[in-house]
Amino acid sequence: MISPRPRLDPAVADTRRAVRTLLTQAREASVLHDGDLVLVALSGGPDSLALAAATAFEAPKQDLRAGAVVVDHALQAGSEAVASRASRQAAELGLDPVTVRRVTVGSAGGPEGAAREARHAAIAEVAADTGSPLVVFGHSLDDQAETVLLGLLRGSGPDSLSGMAPLAVRASGPAYGRPLLGLRRHVMRQACAAAGIAPWHDPQNEDPAYTRVRVRTSLMPTLERELGADVAESLARTADQLREDSAALDHFAEEMAEDLAEHSEAGIALSVRQLEANPPALRQRLVRLAVASEFGVTLTRVQTLEVCRLVTDWRGQGPIDLPGVRASREGDRLSFAAH
Repeated sequence: MISPRPRLDPAVADTRRAVRTLLTQAREASVLHDGDLVLVALSGGPDSLALAAATAFEAPKQDLRAGAVVVDHALQAGSEAVASRASRQAAELGLDPVTVRRVTVGSAGGPEGAAREARHAAIAEVAADTGSPLVVFGHSLDDQAETVLLGLLRGSGPDSLSGMAPLAVRASGPAYGRPLLGLRRHVMRQACAAAGIAPWHDPQNEDPAYTRVRVRTSLMPTLERELGADVAESLARTADQLREDSAALDHFAEEMAEDLAEHSEAGIALSVRQLEANPPALRQRLVRLAVASEFGVTLTRVQTLEVCRLVTDWRGQGPIDLPGVRASREGDRLSFAAH
């Protein structure tokens, strides 16, 4: 008598299905092709370990290779041992190659921002060294909800409130994939337990000195207690809707920029009349797009609004100095030049 196959744990099935969907989307977007290497950004925590296990299982089914990159931020005692343990677990799961990078974290942008910048720079280097076109991260639906809530608390615009995209193709470097954005954090913990994988629990994830930790451990539980258990799902849906709206506005702005922009040796100019005829959301995008494409500078909302005053509230005021760029109005032209 043939014994029945053991039932696959639902959490393991969910993580595998999520990875399978993301890899398929990446193929359809021509990010991935047969034989390509998918890198898992692995911290050793439950989310990234569950992702690593699912990727190791799913990638070969799509004729892809799976590897991992472990970044040691060197911010805690014993961080080297944590990174070494994560790399061993990745190898045991069948990921190859597995690369560990130790980084130096600066201070610009605060501790969280500086660590993120150092981590992403190291990941991009490993992706370039290994020829990987896609790096996948273990961000969950809870992470997405926290990101949206933090953006709301900071008064951020729709781009920030759009949260993280499941698949982000960037102008340079590898594409970023976040297949687990539709799954709650507890699913990944259960997937690790079902697979017999022991994750590392980062003590900084419980440190109230970090704003995100306070949102996670205090604010979100309060909202769920007062408003219902589906607060995280509602915030994630908000991110999805805003991301669709932002993508549409960006598309229209890129189409319009071809007619509005005039290039010169000094820089770029936009038609004031045409800028003024557009709604504020498009006008601001056109200004940011012009500066970013010509000078590689990303304007803040405050800077963008100040430049737009040269269009909507011009009283003969002089140029505005921005980081590396000067904006000025010359008749019916809003001009940008390097300085």
